[in-house]
Amino acid sequence: MAERLVPVISLKDFESRKEEITEQLVEAAENAGFLTLVDHGISVHEIEAQFAISKAFFGLSLETKGKTPHSKKTNNGWEYMAQLRPSTGMYDQKESLWLQRNSEWPSDDDIPKFRETTENFMTKCASISDQVLSCFAKALGFPEDYFKIANDPLQPDCLTQLRLIHYPASENAAGSWRAGSHTDIGCLTLLFQRDGEDGLEICPGRESHSTFAIGETFTPLPAKTGPIVVNIGDMLMAWSDDRLKSNFHRVRAKDIGKSPDRYSIAYFNQSRKGFVLQGPKKKYPPMTVDDYFKQAVARNFG
Repeated sequence: MAERLVPVISLKDFESRKEEITEQLVEAAENAGFLTLVDHGISVHEIEAQFAISKAFFGLSLETKGKTPHSKKTNNGWEYMAQLRPSTGMYDQKESLWLQRNSEWPSDDDIPKFRETTENFMTKCASISDQVLSCFAKALGFPEDYFKIANDPLQPDCLTQLRLIHYPASENAAGSWRAGSHTDIGCLTLLFQRDGEDGLEICPGRESHSTFAIGETFTPLPAKTGPIVVNIGDMLMAWSDDRLKSNFHRVRAKDIGKSPDRYSIAYFNQSRKGFVLQGPKKKYPPMTVDDYFKQAVARNFG
């Protein structure tokens, strides 16, 4: 099972255990590309509260959700079955709300305390990301705050986003792709799941390298409320001269029977547009994050 392949890493007593935690994070990032964080500072109550906010939004009418429309220019806002995956040739069977601090937000009149609750959640995600990325920066030979500065979500040119996701319940869709096989474009993803809402499958390990992992072995990673599933993105893989591994993952309907609603929350550390991306060994030519991101989007979504 996938959980055996994904190391569980505790962030408890982070400052006093930083060297030990760094070793564990690097080992997981080099060999699996995935890890699970516990003792990370966001309580189950806070996670459940954010999921409740998310579920309330997706429960609104299409017209009300459409008041926060998706923008192709900023990639923020509500979208419904809008991502065409080259790996499947089909649209992902989900709806999502992309958010940044300076984006349009759903009205508190429609969902009380939506913005306050969600911004507080984003702040905690940023803090956890800073801890993990500081360990990677040190291991790669960068200044310890290098990735923290590069991924500062308070800066106007930062591409970091929170994505609330809903996969509607599906009948007669056994084995179909709710989200096709892909890697994440950015640096580091924090993924929150809910008990009993399985579907995530991962392809860990350095050996998975074929196009969209076609023919590779995917294994389920059971959904649990509390732990954070973390994966390396393409950008951080390039930034590390391929030392840290970005790996494929997907969301799949059950093989037998009805697949229930699935909700997940992803925090994508995607860096600041003007930052120059190049690893310490200069394996790849220097490129701004903005240019890298545009090329990656064109490559992954045409």
